[in-house]
Amino acid sequence: MTENEKNLAPKFDPKQVEAGRYDSWVERGLFEPNGDKSAPAYSIVIPPPNVTGKLHLGHAWDTTLQDMIIRQKRMQGFDTLWVPGMDHAGIATQAKVEEKLRNEGLTRYDLGREKFIEETKVWKEEYAQHIREQWGKIGISVDYSRERFTLDDGLSDAVKKVFVELYKKDLIYRGEYIINWDPKAKTALSDIEVLHEDVEGAFYHMYYPLADGSGKLEIATTRPETMLGDTAIAVHPDDERYQAYIGKTVILPLVNKEIPIIADEYVEMDFGTGVVKITPAHDPNDFEVGNRHDLPRINVMNDDASMNDLAGKYAGMDRFEARKQIVKDLEALGLLKEIEKMVHSVGHSERTGVVVEPRLSTQWFVRMKPLAQKAMENQDTDNAVDFYPPRFNQTFLTWMENVHDWVISRQLWWGHQIPAWYHKETGEMYVGETEPTDIENWIQDEDVLDTWFSSALWPFSTMGWPNEADPDFQRYFPVSTLVTGYDIIFFWVSRMIFQSLEFTGQKPFENVLIHGLIRAEDGRKMSKSLGNGIDPMDVIEKYGADALRWFLSNGSTPGQDMRFSYEKMDASWNFINKIWNASRFVLMNIEGFTYDDIQLEGQKTVADEWILTRLNETIEKVTTFFERFEFGEAGRHLYNFIWDDFCDWYIEMSKEVLYGEDETQKNMTRSVLTHVLDQILRLLHPIMPFVTEEIWSKIPHEGESLVIAAYPVVNPEFTNEKSAKGMEVLKELIRSVRNSRAEVNTAPSKPIAILIKTNDTNVENFLKANVNYIERFCNPEELVIASDVTAPDTAMTSVITGAEIYLPLEGLINIDEEIARLEKELAKWNDEVARVQKKLANERFVNSAPEAVVAGERAKEKEYKERQLAVTERINSLKK
Repeated sequence: MTENEKNLAPKFDPKQVEAGRYDSWVERGLFEPNGDKSAPAYSIVIPPPNVTGKLHLGHAWDTTLQDMIIRQKRMQGFDTLWVPGMDHAGIATQAKVEEKLRNEGLTRYDLGREKFIEETKVWKEEYAQHIREQWGKIGISVDYSRERFTLDDGLSDAVKKVFVELYKKDLIYRGEYIINWDPKAKTALSDIEVLHEDVEGAFYHMYYPLADGSGKLEIATTRPETMLGDTAIAVHPDDERYQAYIGKTVILPLVNKEIPIIADEYVEMDFGTGVVKITPAHDPNDFEVGNRHDLPRINVMNDDASMNDLAGKYAGMDRFEARKQIVKDLEALGLLKEIEKMVHSVGHSERTGVVVEPRLSTQWFVRMKPLAQKAMENQDTDNAVDFYPPRFNQTFLTWMENVHDWVISRQLWWGHQIPAWYHKETGEMYVGETEPTDIENWIQDEDVLDTWFSSALWPFSTMGWPNEADPDFQRYFPVSTLVTGYDIIFFWVSRMIFQSLEFTGQKPFENVLIHGLIRAEDGRKMSKSLGNGIDPMDVIEKYGADALRWFLSNGSTPGQDMRFSYEKMDASWNFINKIWNASRFVLMNIEGFTYDDIQLEGQKTVADEWILTRLNETIEKVTTFFERFEFGEAGRHLYNFIWDDFCDWYIEMSKEVLYGEDETQKNMTRSVLTHVLDQILRLLHPIMPFVTEEIWSKIPHEGESLVIAAYPVVNPEFTNEKSAKGMEVLKELIRSVRNSRAEVNTAPSKPIAILIKTNDTNVENFLKANVNYIERFCNPEELVIASDVTAPDTAMTSVITGAEIYLPLEGLINIDEEIARLEKELAKWNDEVARVQKKLANERFVNSAPEAVVAGERAKEKEYKERQLAVTERINSLKK
């Protein structure tokens, strides 16, 4: 390595640092399992992004958290596997490809099913490559040799097996039900693919004349166009107002046919008029009422939500155009009472955005109650999935308790075609993992399965299941941790849990780390319509991947939303720049230093002992918070240690030795600088992998790459509580002198007298032993450290642990102002004493808190009272 290669560039340039590094990691196979079967296994499967476009900031957050976890575990010696992959995203992908075809003047029907699927595969691969490139930019350490896709042959085998087995157990059935229909995509939707939005609408009040001419009944509806499919009107059986009408008939307006008046408890007597229209083919509640009363089901719409031939003269009209015309016609007949404007919640397709139409349809369903029950019961066992934060366990249970049967068929071509065939002559149905032997006599069901049906199998299908002998399934399943947003607990997490329990007998993952959404700076949700979306690739282009990752990790609180902020991105970049410059200082001062020269045995300065103690504390805290997935807290401790302790204090104090003559001491300080920087880089590597690898490659080290270097562990030999406490006193003294100088505008370069009155022998001895640091950082003209120091009248005073500091700045201070300043300080110590005494007076706290915590509070009380007394005495002396 040349001297130039050992040095860092004068300025931190993320583009230069990141260029080519990711490809190098991948080519060397550093992200693949280490093959050590004696090591504990740790696995993650990526929540597969849809192959429909670019990754957004939410993906960047999600994958960064996963990468931090797997990188740390890899460094800790675990045999790690992180499986990448993508989801075929049925509706979304087909919609994109059909839009592309429309721009070419074609439809999918022009191509036919097979050619359309081939076209979609080409489109998918193009966008999958974009996603891989974005993963590389973010730096995620996945094992590409195991990349999966939800339409892979292996995953398709798993899907077929699950479908057939559930069908055999009567947990999948085919039936005619009211489902959510997307008229644009022309497919069924499950309940959770419907987004409800408040929109302006109306209650249309109309009259249905009694067939015997004796009067009319008032009905109100928000969807007049569905009245063409009415097959009854209903009242509550106990409603006295309508007892005489039950069993009679009314004339259905515009259709002019008689329909019965029925009694059903579904009707709410105290809502509206207490009379409701029943349209079994267009409303889920009406469907149930219709079943109870054997009512016909009349579907008056086509699959694109236009009116069909059963709609009479309205046939061919769009549903909303038909609504307007029907209202006009009712008004002309004198049967429209009023239009009551209102805002109500209307279901929209999550994928296409159009208003969903409840519609009678023959679909495939999963019978959810038995599966949900098993999943809920599992949460009361030792095999339970642990949610972080734990409150999301209740979210999961609540959804499972109220779950409906899941409609799993979709009227699409892109997806897993349902493994059911119908005999061309007899109509007999066959369900199986393989096609019928005399296939020429059978027609396969044209529908495909809901995307979530295959992604529900993701944790085990990616590990080789249904081949349970697969080495990956044996070694890495159940998955250790799943990281995902709270917005897909229902869509995905719940379904993975019940499918895994049903087919593997095990939970799919040990832990689920739930994060929130990334919002715009003003707290609003990022969206195309608001134009406030942030492309993570743009952020990386400006700041680098490490700065984005630091921001995403440091603002991360489990379960909470996060706001994106360019100001915080600036702060992230500044932090990396601080590390870069500190590393340059270290490298410039260890020229010629090799790994074999690092020697941490022997005489150390108090600063050496203190920074090694603080390093131990930081390693312990960061490791603990990583285990709890509290990455924001881990980042806070790392930041404080790196910026404050290492850069602002230790590096400055190291100059005292490095610029001196003692070569033995210089080598110790160089060793400590190198070791601490090495450990910092290892602690930081899971969060900011690029810049840490770059710096680490320049310092003396053993090993090929930080990716597989050992993660730091606490070394008890390096903990020196005495030096740590002494150093805190020294820092407090230096800060106090600097603050006092600043208050009276006395430059640090101007020598001043410093008188230190000690009231603790240990503090006195420590300060006298380390007077060189006081001289370097406080610039004293005269320095006195003693227990019998008398404070001059014209001196600024500050109280630190075990001592009082007097700066006789005659002519620069005003006695009255100094008294006022000290009285403010006294008020602070009065509050602190009162607070800690109140805590210690609480018997519950004293009896239940750990002994060390109570002892800590008692030590604080002693220290605060000493400071309170010292400030009081100084105020009194100034007032004489």
